[in-house]
Amino acid sequence: MKQANTILSHLQTLPQFRILKSHYCYQKFLSLLSPKFQKAIAFVYLKDDTLFVALSHPGFKMELNYNKELLKSVFALLAQEDEKCQNITASKVVLFNSRNHQFVKKESSYQSIPYYQEMALGDFSIQSEDKELLQAFENIRQSISKQQ
Repeated sequence: MKQANTILSHLQTLPQFRILKSHYCYQKFLSLLSPKFQKAIAFVYLKDDTLFVALSHPGFKMELNYNKELLKSVFALLAQEDEKCQNITASKVVLFNSRNHQFVKKESSYQSIPYYQEMALGDFSIQSEDKELLQAFENIRQSISKQQ
């Protein structure tokens, strides 16, 4: 039985999976950067000898604009040092804001741990005839009683 790394190395040599090799180089490039730049960059790709860098937030564009030469030199250094990335070169770096990358990750439900002793008892009267409001107040009452 073949090992996983043998199968993956064989797949990387096939023409239809050539993108896997370049993906390895892009991930390696991002790992060589400082954590500040790693947070700023959503993804990168190479096209026509130009390194395109997608930013995760528009606020990072000005800072990375000043560091284009640093990005280009790290990419060139990666091409020199890593055997798998020798065929990739970039003479130009283009920065753009990513529209497809989520800027804020939404959490489905937020659970808060109360750091205080609950003073409410949950015994109050509900004076509404709206079913939605009745349900909302009943949920509040149950939540208070659980925290007791």
